[in-house]
Formats: sequence, structure tokens, C-alpha cells
Amino acid sequence: MTKLFLKKKIAARIANGHPWVFGNEVDKIDGPIEPAGTVDVHYADGKFAGRGYINPKSQILVRLLTRKPETIDAAFFHRRIAEAWAYRQKIGYTENCRLVFGEADQMPALIIDKFNDYFVLQTLSLGMDHWKPAIIEALNTIFSPKGIYERNDVPVRELEGLSQIKGFLSEPFDTNIIINENGLRFHVDIENGQKTGYFLDQQDNRKAIQHIVKGADVLGAFTYTGTFEIHAAHYGAKSVLGLDISENAVAQANKNAALNGLDDICKFEAMNAFDVLKQWGKDGRQYDVVMLDPPAFTKSRESIQKAITGYKEINLRGMKLIRNGGFLVTSSCTNLVQPELFLQTIEMAAKDARKKIRQVTFQAQASDHPIIWGMDNTNYLKFLIVEVTDK
Repeated sequence: MTKLFLKKKIAARIANGHPWVFGNEVDKIDGPIEPAGTVDVHYADGKFAGRGYINPKSQILVRLLTRKPETIDAAFFHRRIAEAWAYRQKIGYTENCRLVFGEADQMPALIIDKFNDYFVLQTLSLGMDHWKPAIIEALNTIFSPKGIYERNDVPVRELEGLSQIKGFLSEPFDTNIIINENGLRFHVDIENGQKTGYFLDQQDNRKAIQHIVKGADVLGAFTYTGTFEIHAAHYGAKSVLGLDISENAVAQANKNAALNGLDDICKFEAMNAFDVLKQWGKDGRQYDVVMLDPPAFTKSRESIQKAITGYKEINLRGMKLIRNGGFLVTSSCTNLVQPELFLQTIEMAAKDARKKIRQVTFQAQASDHPIIWGMDNTNYLKFLIVEVTDK
């Protein structure tokens, strides 16, 4: 097997368990390089570091699959997926869950979401794409699913020399399905919805609003298909208005409200939340709870400051719309904005809005998206509820 030897001076990251090996960390390669092929990685002193797949076209030259000299084959992937499923069952995620969360499940660049009997797959690197047939075989053997669909229509694949594609990996099926979450039902558009069709990572956080929304007038911005807002109505809100710039998202959100018999309380409108929050603040509109769940503001380190400015601005505008003693529910899924920086940004927004805030809860994504200490990309979602009062 081809062997890669790391330079003497490398980041402690690899020794501490991170699976990525960048090209500039490799001293020499002993043997032929076959793109997507399996290689052994050794430290400069010759000690075995791990085994993984290689892609000379990628900045991440090797992604380690194991720290043991074990065979990487179809049986390996079957075992790993079975282990991932056993873990979800242990922690109580069975009906809908992120079955495989890439590096956190020792399967770098693989995402599998389970929507009851349907599975959505993303193979985001050349090496993982190479093993797609083995992954599909494992899913069929372990679950006997009603359908498998790939959502590989993501730009990050192009960095690996792969094309963007989506389509059936099983017999075709109706990709508009209905799932259950926290006693509610939601339409999921597997084929055309964002990411894999639904944001499972917020499923626990949606439960966290149940006490603060009772009898409240609630405003939700960047609502997508209305899951937070519909939970608010379900938990006893007096009125709920959700805003999203996408006409399609708003249509689906209204459909979801009707599906749950909450369309008399819960309304959605297609509007640019940035503009609306600013204008309504000037107009003196007031709500008991304002919920903000924007998309990621940056995917590059170069524009982190721009993302921070954006988060500060929308949270400042949100706070200005909250009645004294009301609540702000706010999220950030920007991986590069670490939790401490996010909290600092909210604090700056409160100062500029001349508001006092008191933390109710601060948490990450649902536990079916496990966080591995030392792997920042696994700790990406920040979810915060604060009480907002006048100074």
C-alpha cells in the first residue's frame, strides 16, 4: 500500500484525532497515487498514523478513516454505518435523525439523513464518492428503506474534482414526504429543499421555546418552511408571523401550518427580513418573542468580519422589536463563527440597542449531530434564548 510520511513539524491536530491531512503537511510519498485510493499515513518517525483515502486534486490530500491498520472495504462501511445507527438509537434518535455526520462518525465527507424510511445521502469528497455503492448496499441491508436519494448538488464537490448531481439511488419514489417532529407534522421536499430537504439539527432547539411563547405575539425571520413558528403556535402563542425572502419556502410554510391545523394562528409572508426588521423598528412595532434563524453568512475565513457585522445588525434590529421583558431566540449555523464570538456579537448588539439581556439557554445542534472536541467543524450551530429588557 502507498505510504505517506508527514513532516516533523505538523499541527498537533492529526495526532489529537483530526482526520484531515493537508498536502503541505506531507514530507514524502512512497508508492503510486491512485485518486480515491486507500493509503497509509505515517508520522515522520515512521509510526503509523492512520489509513484513509487520497485525492491529489484536493487541498485536503488525505482524509483518515481509521487509526488502525484495518481493511477498508464494503464490510468496513457496513460496520461503521451500523455503529452510527446503534449510537443514535442509544441516545433516542430513531424516526428522523442525522444517521451519519461525517468526521463525527469517522466517515469524513459523508452525510446521511434519515427521514423515517427514506434516506438522503451526500458524498462530498472523491474518496467517499468512490465508496457510494458500498454505502447504498449497507443502507439497504440494515434498513430495507423505502427510498434513497442523493443531494450531491453542492459546490464543495467541485473542489474535489466532482460534478454536482442529484437523483435516485433506489427505485424512484415521491420525494415529497411528511415527517413527525415533537408531535407536529411537516412536509419535506427531499429533491428541492435546502441541503437534504429539512434542518434536523434544530429539532431539539425547537422544543426549547415552548415556555416563552405561551400567550405571546411572535415574529420569526428567515423562517424557511416555518418549523420554529409552527412550534410556537403549537406551544400556545397568541399570534405568529413568519418572514422569508423565498416565495417557495413561504408557500411550504403555510402548507405546514395548515397540515397542523394552526393556520389561523400562524401566517407566513415573503419579505426581505433585513429590510423589514429595520423598517418595523422605526414604525414602533412590538412583539413578545422575536426568532431569528438566518442562513450561514460566510463559508470563508476572509469574510468572517462581514458575517459578524451581519449577525450584530439583525440581532440589534430584532431586539428593538421586543417588548420589555420579552425574548430573543437567535441562531447561527456559520461554522467559522465560534460560540464565544457569537455570544460576544449578541452582547455588542444589546449594547447598541440599549438593551439588557439575560441568558435563558445556550445550546448547540441536536445530539444526533455529535460534537467531537478538537474538530471545530462538528461544533457549528449556536442557539441562544435571552430575555430582553430596557436599560
